[in-house]
Amino acid sequence: MLLLENATIVTSEKVATGSILVDEGKIAEIFYSEAEDYNFNIYKVKQNDSLEVYDLSGKHIIAGGIDAHVHFREPGLTHKADMATESLAAVAGGVTSFMDMPNTSPATTTAAALKDKIERAKGRCTGKISFHIGATNANTDEIIRLVKEGDAETGITPDDIAGVKVFMGSSTGNMLVDDNSTLARLFSIKEKPVLVHCEDEETIRANLEKAKEKYGEDIPFTEHEHIRSRKACIISSIKALEMAIKHNTRLVLCHISTQEEVQMVRAAKCNNPEIIAETSCNYLWFTNEEYAKSGSRVKCNPSVKTADDRQALRKALAEGLIDTIGSDHAPHLLSEKEGTYTKAPSGLPTIQQSLPVLLTIAKEEGIELTRIASVFSEKAAEIYGLNRGKIAKGYEADLVVFDYEKEFAVKAEDQKSKCGWSPFEGTTLTGVIEKVFIDGKLTNL
Repeated sequence: MLLLENATIVTSEKVATGSILVDEGKIAEIFYSEAEDYNFNIYKVKQNDSLEVYDLSGKHIIAGGIDAHVHFREPGLTHKADMATESLAAVAGGVTSFMDMPNTSPATTTAAALKDKIERAKGRCTGKISFHIGATNANTDEIIRLVKEGDAETGITPDDIAGVKVFMGSSTGNMLVDDNSTLARLFSIKEKPVLVHCEDEETIRANLEKAKEKYGEDIPFTEHEHIRSRKACIISSIKALEMAIKHNTRLVLCHISTQEEVQMVRAAKCNNPEIIAETSCNYLWFTNEEYAKSGSRVKCNPSVKTADDRQALRKALAEGLIDTIGSDHAPHLLSEKEGTYTKAPSGLPTIQQSLPVLLTIAKEEGIELTRIASVFSEKAAEIYGLNRGKIAKGYEADLVVFDYEKEFAVKAEDQKSKCGWSPFEGTTLTGVIEKVFIDGKLTNL
């Protein structure tokens, strides 16, 4: 048994001092110091000879994060990242459960490819990994069969599938889904959340051609927000939200980056409360001004937008419109990022800063920590049906201890990701993660 004593416990309901008792990997009891019988209950617990006690006075404790949007690059791209390295980076950032996206090589668009990923993960991950399956214009029948029945040949069951990922804009390989009848069938899926990447392909291609005409091969990175434009996001998100309303889809609108999308989601939720708004720390922290300073180091899709967009997203986070935070952790080697605009890949390795960035924003904006608990883990636990990500009796004891008063500078040498860098390097963040427990066991960070 394990007693985490005298911590400031952070949940979506309240922030209060108390102690958490863990038994056989699960949360057995939560004792709040405001209760009249608190001292008596703690005294009784401490009579157990096998009890291990951590005095966490002055520290905060929150449920381990659930990140439903990561790219761990395995299989096919393991020179830059793999399940072992990136899961360790995740846990170092307070994220104890993560769901890998399907745009690997080969793409996870079949039962066989999904089975291969599951087998690869066994015994290699710190924390808990699961996988989304990817849609194409040609595999809808298989996806519908898998989410309903599974696959006898490979042994895949519906429980092995976290969600269905649909790229409604530029993507890797053959994963662009632009056939309307296919989209209608995918949006009719009820068994799993449908996660969508929304950027209009036609708009992006037209913008890129204009940039090439103007700059040739020397397109500046400051053009990224104009190529992967606000308009491209809005056009595609409108289509996704309208279809989600029509089909009553449990839709996850991934990595929202514009203030217009915030307002669109607000209206759409009135017609379909099942719509889920996700953003990432990329858009809560960076603005378009960073392109002139950092170039490809902040090149991600969708592009980061203006300071007004960032503020709208922070406000939506505070108000409860944003449901979840997905890091969109997407490692690339710096040698790959050093190419020209059209050659430098999009994607940022950020998962190790997930919780500290959120805590820093909360302190800057006066956002209640109850909101951070909700978007960091509790809402995702509800969406994906996990018995993790919440400080409640009977839940798996995935718990993160942090010092909310301590600051630290992000350094390249501290990064656990195989790619070895972070776009937050040189930034001072609040909230030093001191301990992480997974299934009630202390993890080596």
